[in-house]
Amino acid sequence: MRCVLLQILGVLALLCSAPAGPTPAGAADAPATETYMEQGLQSFQRGAFEQAVLTWLEAARLYEQGGKPKEESEALTHLSQAYEALGLYNKAMKSLELALARAKESGDQAQIATVLGSLGNASIVMGQTEQAHQALTDALAMARTLENLDLTAGVLNNLGNLLTVQKKYREAVAAYTESAALAGKTDNNFMAVRAQSNAALAFLQDGRYKDARDRLDQALEHIRKLGSSHDKAYGLITIGRLYNDLRPHLRDTADLLLLRPFNLFTEAAVVAEAIADARAASYAWGYLGRLYERERRPQEALHLTRKAIFAAQQVNAPEALYLWQWQTGRLLKTMGKLDDAIAAYRRAVYTLQPLRQEMSLDYGGSQSAFRESVGPLFFELADLLLQRAALLRERKEYEPYLVEAREVVESLKAAELQDYFKDDCVEAMRSHVKSLDIVSKTAVVVYPILLPDRTELLVSLPSGLKLVSVPVGAAILTQEVRAFRQLLEKRTTRDYLIHAQQLYDWLIRPLEPDLTATSINTLVFVPDGPLRTIPMSALHDGKEYLISKYAVATTPGLNLTDPRPIRREKVRLLSGGLTEGVQGFPPLPNVASELLAVQRLYGGDVLLNQDFIASKLEKVLKEGQFSIVHIASHGNFESDVENTFILTFDDKLTMDRLDQFVGLFKFRDEPLELLTLSACETAAGDDRAALGLAGVAIKAGARSALASLWFIDDKATSELIAEFYRQLHDPTVSKAIALQRAQVNLLEHPIYQHPAYWSPFLLLNNWL
Repeated sequence: MRCVLLQILGVLALLCSAPAGPTPAGAADAPATETYMEQGLQSFQRGAFEQAVLTWLEAARLYEQGGKPKEESEALTHLSQAYEALGLYNKAMKSLELALARAKESGDQAQIATVLGSLGNASIVMGQTEQAHQALTDALAMARTLENLDLTAGVLNNLGNLLTVQKKYREAVAAYTESAALAGKTDNNFMAVRAQSNAALAFLQDGRYKDARDRLDQALEHIRKLGSSHDKAYGLITIGRLYNDLRPHLRDTADLLLLRPFNLFTEAAVVAEAIADARAASYAWGYLGRLYERERRPQEALHLTRKAIFAAQQVNAPEALYLWQWQTGRLLKTMGKLDDAIAAYRRAVYTLQPLRQEMSLDYGGSQSAFRESVGPLFFELADLLLQRAALLRERKEYEPYLVEAREVVESLKAAELQDYFKDDCVEAMRSHVKSLDIVSKTAVVVYPILLPDRTELLVSLPSGLKLVSVPVGAAILTQEVRAFRQLLEKRTTRDYLIHAQQLYDWLIRPLEPDLTATSINTLVFVPDGPLRTIPMSALHDGKEYLISKYAVATTPGLNLTDPRPIRREKVRLLSGGLTEGVQGFPPLPNVASELLAVQRLYGGDVLLNQDFIASKLEKVLKEGQFSIVHIASHGNFESDVENTFILTFDDKLTMDRLDQFVGLFKFRDEPLELLTLSACETAAGDDRAALGLAGVAIKAGARSALASLWFIDDKATSELIAEFYRQLHDPTVSKAIALQRAQVNLLEHPIYQHPAYWSPFLLLNNWL
């Protein structure tokens, strides 16, 4: 259950909004300022959020000029509601932070509590749960002290939101229930609707479906008491969607639960049109069209969807428009109109592009929401393009469709990395790189695209781009990948081998005729989803591992790499790490010999143990012109970038701090050639954490990174790393070949033959 930003009427629409309706601005000397406040409210209530932003901005400016901090705080709080409705949560947060400062300046306790309540809810969206808890706890205490029932009800609702995100459903329901009870005492029907709807959602997520149905029935009673308004239209849609979500779980009343959303969406459309709220009307018609789509009535669904598109275009609502363009594409595909469907999907992707950065946020910071919510759009378009290509015989006709399909998936990969790192480092990289498939005659780029019914392998061969289809869907492939990864880490068993051979049969064997017909020595994989979590080098053909045949490199995206060979004559190395156990992490006794072996080859500076502290590392990196940075210390990669770090003696180097330290090289004439992290750990089955590992070179501004998927014996690591650098010293050897030779060297060692020792090391991005 998601509430993706900009998808304003997601299931959590009511849950995501700020306290209902602006309150009067208070006494102001200039009647014009009060007029702006009222105009903002009117615009907001008819869904004209952009106009509400402009008028409330002007009101805040006038109040600031007039020295009225309380009134300015109120205007800024309302402004944040309009920003939230547009999905602009970063701007909403800034508005609320300024509103809080003005409220404190005025000393008005009720206004301070109001802003804290809204700030708490916005913090949930930003994934800042600790900040949200503090703000909401303070707001609730103040509201209770003031005995302000409406304010208390609003804060309790937002506290319920936080508890729902934390999956504390019973506590959340208690907060919503009290909120609804207080709203009933003041006849605040909209607040009652919101609280009961949110309680229904909490029950639904907790698997208490009959309780969810009861709360929706109560919400429906309250919403009948509301006059025509923006709040009522959106409330009807939200309740309708929740009833629809209950259908699979309450089969004895499934017919009623189907009819009720139809009626509620239709009523919402009538209300929206009565108040000229085109945005709300767009959602009402669109979700009604979706019901017809699910009932396999495509003609009626298409008619309603086109009405939704027209309404969204009227008010320039791209957050709604892309949904209905996407829906149009699905319907046209169902009707067998392939080219028209492709055109509709292209429009949806185009409409979505400017929205991606804000959409990467999700209510409660859910880490997989971006891919879950919009990933299918990209893969469905890629699927259609590949189907279209399969109908054509001439290369000049089908190859453009293959290239476009690959570019569609590429744009999703870039957006995912941007979402993970929460900045624009990916777009900066994309702006100046070459496509990988045109830079080397000795490498083949393998680009898997995982679809529900098959896996497509796009292969860049000297003769051009070729498509190889494998009849294995994403779910089955993922299951095999998970089993392979889990068993591969166990050094005492060879049970992984059956999975290594199965994955080889699916991903490599179909390519063998083309590979053997070329003089290539390197395979560059652009893995997606679960494939990011495994080392391709450990796939097995029944006789030998893939690494015995080819050097293997990995990149998170075809257009995310700056492919240039390392300049050996100008190598300057900084190495650092820990042999001692610190901050609860075990010692790495062989790190000293690892760093010594690297230093013998390249010289350079060494920071070990007490010298390997964050402040000294920053100073050395700022003052030095290093081409290789080698870090032999524990690294932890998780789904949440905030919990991803490299361990120093005194601190944890997060990705943001890594960007600040190592990322300085981005702005130099010669960027960092290689970042080595020789003791990383990424949880098995965590695709998003593996995404972070794959993107670490981009984040650090490095052309390449060498890192491990899981932590292994540090003596084996030391031997592999030392051999890698010995091989890399030869200017005729690429980084990929250097790693291949180091891995094969370990593979031939009687103690380290098991791939758990040598396979987790990945060469990321530039392999030359």
